[in-house]
Amino acid sequence: MNPASSSSEAEEVFALADRYQLDVYKKLPIVVQRAEDVWVFSSDGQRYLDLYGGHAVCITGHSHPKVVEAIQRQCRQLLFYSNVVYSDVRAQAARLLVESTPDGLEKVFFVNSGAEANENALKLARKMTGRRQVVSFQGGFHGRTLGALSATGIESCRTGIDPLVPDHLLIPFDDLEAVEQAVDERTAAVILEPIQSMAGVRMASPEFYQGLRRICDRSGALLIYDEIQTGMGRVGEMLFAGRYGVMPDVVTLAKGLASGVPMGAVLFSSEAARRIGAGDAGSTFGGSPLACAALIATLEAIRDEGMLENVQRQSAYLRERLEELPQVSETLGEGFLVGVRFQGEARPHQRWLLENRILTGLSGDPQVLRLLPPLTLQEKEIDRTIEVLSRRSQPAEGGGAD
Repeated sequence: MNPASSSSEAEEVFALADRYQLDVYKKLPIVVQRAEDVWVFSSDGQRYLDLYGGHAVCITGHSHPKVVEAIQRQCRQLLFYSNVVYSDVRAQAARLLVESTPDGLEKVFFVNSGAEANENALKLARKMTGRRQVVSFQGGFHGRTLGALSATGIESCRTGIDPLVPDHLLIPFDDLEAVEQAVDERTAAVILEPIQSMAGVRMASPEFYQGLRRICDRSGALLIYDEIQTGMGRVGEMLFAGRYGVMPDVVTLAKGLASGVPMGAVLFSSEAARRIGAGDAGSTFGGSPLACAALIATLEAIRDEGMLENVQRQSAYLRERLEELPQVSETLGEGFLVGVRFQGEARPHQRWLLENRILTGLSGDPQVLRLLPPLTLQEKEIDRTIEVLSRRSQPAEGGGAD
């Protein structure tokens, strides 16, 4: 490819996007044209190692052949029909998703995104309990629609949006005393990200999750795990739910659910599902045949190709190698939801990695870099990342996209 022509092509795309798209995203200065597995390819022919996964979406790797084939086959057969009819592919997707998750989650409601999944979880919690109050946590992110945003504990996302939905209470994360004081007979639900990704890949103690379950049981409130980023194998198991002996009443999913085809889901325990009836929820495009075909292929690829075992093995190796670097003070998170805390700011390291054609993400903690790679990441790609970071232990200060 002619470098001059490729540069001109990229500049044209930059100009077109800036002219017609709402300016709400801080974009990396590359034009991605195609991708395969853990690699994306830019318009100038450069290959980038993708440790960001399209923001945790491309869970089976970019354009996994099994997922692509399933999408093509479904497009030829039936692109869309709504939930007003039965669908074999939708029924099979629901069965496979429920069977792939821990015991105790028995029913699924399909939607289109993470925010929509959380909106429905919160709305139905109020419907089921007859209560209004929702308790969530500082640092948690649940989406940018009004209801989901009302539960989001990141101030920069909420600024200028008032008034938000009433009867939402934000409390400190990993603080059981605060939960004891906040949750009572008025509380419909407690919602949390079990690992707060945007806040800097923050986890709580095992006792915190166990205490949440105990307090919710005592008060009659529903416990909702927002597993939009932790779900679908990213933590080395299909869900975080079940860890430390804690099973929530409701789990929300999206991101990697269908390997890049927009899809969300709300999983319910049998007890919670019994309290929901016809007309209590709906979604025109939720559970579309196309998304369901992609979901089935995604779950089969994770199962058949040993991706959970790969995450367990490679994430341990990744953390071991990262902690060898003098500029890394600690690694955070679980599986392939990795926070890398540097001695100084993370942004210069992100910029250095980008200059060496490795894509990563920042977080709300200025010292924490986020890695959200596909579940297919291998040792040789980890070694490449460590080699690049080791060549510049003290990157120069500079900019970079979030």
